[in-house]
Amino acid sequence: MNVDKKYCMSSFLMFRTIVDDEKQFTEKIVPQKIDINFNRVPISSSDELYLSLKNKVEQACKDGKAALALSGGIDSAILAKFMPKGSTVYTFKCIVPGINVTDETEMAAKYAQECGLKQKIVEIYWDDIVNYAPILMKHKGAPIHSIEIQIYKASLQAKKDGFERLIFGENADIIYGGMDGLLSKDWLIGEFIDRYSYVLPYKVLKNFELISEPFKKYTIDGKCDSYGFINEYFRKESLGSYCNACETAGIEFIGPFSETYLSIPINYEKIRNGESKYLVREVFRKLYKNTEIPVKTPMPRPTNEWFKNWKGPEREEFYKHCTDNMSGDQKWLVYILEQFLNLIEE
Repeated sequence: MNVDKKYCMSSFLMFRTIVDDEKQFTEKIVPQKIDINFNRVPISSSDELYLSLKNKVEQACKDGKAALALSGGIDSAILAKFMPKGSTVYTFKCIVPGINVTDETEMAAKYAQECGLKQKIVEIYWDDIVNYAPILMKHKGAPIHSIEIQIYKASLQAKKDGFERLIFGENADIIYGGMDGLLSKDWLIGEFIDRYSYVLPYKVLKNFELISEPFKKYTIDGKCDSYGFINEYFRKESLGSYCNACETAGIEFIGPFSETYLSIPINYEKIRNGESKYLVREVFRKLYKNTEIPVKTPMPRPTNEWFKNWKGPEREEFYKHCTDNMSGDQKWLVYILEQFLNLIEE
């Protein structure tokens, strides 16, 4: 392992992870390594996907020690259909006093009722960020994604309730064409670097590195294979976030979608004509014949509200006012990077 703080800071801002497994912020903390090259089930049709998901959920639930993280989206709703009647499902609800923010609990409740499942709400507050972020960062050896807080809190609750496994619909978007914005066109490499990078490090850091190798790896004749890219780098970052949160809480992460892969070429035409994640949609329609497919929303986390009055980072590594025009999600990355740098100095 090589200590390279500049690289690690820049990588986290661009990719939400350290893309080079041989780099670390400091000798004191070694980052987790995530292996994404495990055996997965090949999928070429919605029928095959249906059977694979059903088998994975049934296997996870065979001893009654598994619960489901149920959102308002179609991925976890599909998995809910395969849960045994009376099973427990957890739905996240972020709370910002005095402000209405994205709330998936009502839609998730409809799925739970139709499937005969018992829903529990996991409320997420800013205090949870303050309390849990250091624990998660120490375990990960790196700054964390904002979703890790709520996954960790739900995992703690599930463990307290006697469960050993928590099932998620994660990776469905990545594997089956749900990232329609990233798949919307044939990107030139420069365009794709600007489109994908969460925060370009030269806008934030006084001493930075623009990391281009991951993009070059999936570029031919100047055009980037966005699907191939996200199925390596985005999938690795996403699985790392979910696994870290669950492992830190002492519960097993189960991802039925993540244990599959698309064995035929992705159909860009369908995606670009508004039918993103078309195989997953077909499975949903089979299971919920009288339910319209809801508008896709990311896992709720009110970063815009949480960071509305944040003045930006204070450490010398950062430019002053660098976050003034950023979105809440971008501010989170700068905020949590600064918190991690403070942590490794303690």
